[in-house]
Amino acid sequence: MEALMTKRALKRMVREGADGRYDDDAKVRRLPVEHRGGWSPLGDADNAPRDQSYIKTIKPKSPGQAQLMEAMDSKNLVLALGPAGTGKTYLAIAKAVEALEAGRVNRIVLSRPAVEAGESIGYLPGDMEDKLAPYLRPLYDALTDRLSVKRMRALMAEGAIEIAPVGFMRGRTLNNAFVVIDEAQNCTYMQLKMLLTRLGWHSTMVVTGDPNQSDLLPGISGLGDVADRFEQMSNIAVVRLEDRDIVRHPLVAEMLGVL
Repeated sequence: MEALMTKRALKRMVREGADGRYDDDAKVRRLPVEHRGGWSPLGDADNAPRDQSYIKTIKPKSPGQAQLMEAMDSKNLVLALGPAGTGKTYLAIAKAVEALEAGRVNRIVLSRPAVEAGESIGYLPGDMEDKLAPYLRPLYDALTDRLSVKRMRALMAEGAIEIAPVGFMRGRTLNNAFVVIDEAQNCTYMQLKMLLTRLGWHSTMVVTGDPNQSDLLPGISGLGDVADRFEQMSNIAVVRLEDRDIVRHPLVAEMLGVL
């Protein structure tokens, strides 16, 4: 009887997986979503939702994104500045995964500051790692968009992918790595100086952020100052994305224009 139930369960998983309603990694049943005239980054011609996990080739959707992707291919240090929704973090992590899968680097190191945006993490349950998890969640989301959850967990278990807050980066030398520093507008000048000097041999570092959306007190963020200084250096790329590069819902660009 147990063997029969196992076979039935296996057949059900295969059947549900065939029509895209079963996620073998997360073990959750996905119900079909009906899209009624909603906006899609693929345009009106394609009304079906795209499955990001199967889109392995990233193509730029704006001139600014094309400039950023070219910079990441040609420079070892890239600063990507721009408003929310321009794809800074996503493109950086996509390039990191691409470099790891191609064998150009041995590991991916992702970091972002754990800055409280008006809320306190002290009330959150668990140890320090559990308290920091919400701050690192966007990085996990971008990774699982490029890799399956099972693949991501395997790479993290073997140390090929590391996600850490900024405070854990001091004193390290990152060789043969693709490093992404996200939400860098919440780093002070000295924190950015510390992070940038972690760059080792055969490594690429991409720093992303929006100087206009810092959660720090006015004048504390060091991202704008660092970007202005680095624009004079030919070996470092500073890419400034604009509202026209926003690939989220068109309302995002309109809101940022008045907020």
